[in-house]
Amino acid sequence: MVGALLAACAMSASSADGVFDVRNFGAVGDGKTLETAAINRAVEACAAAGGGQVLLPPGTFLSGTVHLKSRVTLFLAAGARLVGTTNLSQYQHPTPPAFMPEAKWGKWHRALLLGDGVEDIALAGQGVIDGNKVFDPTGEERMRGPHAFVFVNCRRVSVRDVSFVDAANYAIFFQISDQVDIRHVTITGGWDGVHFRGAPSRPCRDVTITGCQMFTGDDSIAGRYWDRALITGCVLNSSCNPIRIIGPVRHLIIHDCLLYGPGLHPHRTSNRFNALAGVNLQPGAWDATEGLTDDVLISDVTMHDVSTPFHFSMKPGNTAGNITVNRVSATGVYRAAASVESWAETPFTNVVFRDVTVEFKGGGTREQARALVKSPGVDARPLPAWGFYARNVKGLVFDNVRLRLEQDDLRPAMICDGVERLTADGFRFTKVADMDHSVVLTKVAHINVRDSDFAKP
Repeated sequence: MVGALLAACAMSASSADGVFDVRNFGAVGDGKTLETAAINRAVEACAAAGGGQVLLPPGTFLSGTVHLKSRVTLFLAAGARLVGTTNLSQYQHPTPPAFMPEAKWGKWHRALLLGDGVEDIALAGQGVIDGNKVFDPTGEERMRGPHAFVFVNCRRVSVRDVSFVDAANYAIFFQISDQVDIRHVTITGGWDGVHFRGAPSRPCRDVTITGCQMFTGDDSIAGRYWDRALITGCVLNSSCNPIRIIGPVRHLIIHDCLLYGPGLHPHRTSNRFNALAGVNLQPGAWDATEGLTDDVLISDVTMHDVSTPFHFSMKPGNTAGNITVNRVSATGVYRAAASVESWAETPFTNVVFRDVTVEFKGGGTREQARALVKSPGVDARPLPAWGFYARNVKGLVFDNVRLRLEQDDLRPAMICDGVERLTADGFRFTKVADMDHSVVLTKVAHINVRDSDFAKP
């Protein structure tokens, strides 16, 4: 009764200007009091009034799951910190639709902030969402706790300016949601930064990630089944893959980004810091996926200290149309050649690299050059070429591509196996004395070479 009266009075006091201060609903902000109920009362009052802003003023607010409602903005003022409680019983999870493979995972979807089937929601302000590294010995990998922000089946979601630190799993995780705008957000520590998943019949649509900075232990941006996604103006530092795509995507643009390692925060599972592939496009590598990856553009991207700049691979059930890489520079590539390789029933259709410069560490041996190539796992692996490897590709174009070495490497600069049409115009690479073969072409049907460091056989 007292709680209901407090909520009614607070609603009356706050609704005039559409701002619902959580302190008026019983929140203290001392970092010790559990504020879950008070914050949710403010959200419910705001929603009941038709929407508005729920304000977290300066202070530290310890909480379990906060349920966001339609037309509600949760605003964290500068100096406000929402901290996840270590009491795991305070967290709830949504239930994804039965057609989602993830539906069976239950509590894995737990969240500090949760939106389920709502629209026109926002998270904004200069404050901090602190996942508090909540440890769960019964969770994934016997350590992962709740995600920081989860939303499922939502529309028109905005996340702006806030900072996420130490998420106990992913910082932002959403499924089958559309018109999502993530802008000027900073993510530090935790596992994945932004991870979004659709389904074969229901992708996430119209997602924009702009001007964000992510310093993550796991992948910075990852997921599958996207349609019309834009990643632009971002700085991505990772102890895993800056960008990892584990299933089909369509109409994806990655533009004007810096991707680099080693990670500033450890990969919490393995405690390593090295970055893996800059862009890891690998439909079907984690689990079976089906569908078309098409109209992917990667442009004006800089990479440094990654295992490989590009690992493009397909597993059975997946097909790929057009993929274009324009104006990309990578240095300090320490492990693997860039690769485009289909292990599916069908080849990559059309892949273009234009105005691309990559500098590799080198140091490979003749023994490594004789290694058999096996289907990749979930990460890029060493290959018998130092610069580029292609397998099962219909059309492959190199236009003004430069491959360089820091130290000599006795593997070929490029190996192509099963390429229907190979075009090279201005393809240059570091020449190494005593190298047996600089370029190895096997089952390459049509070759068009101009102004390059190898001639048509």
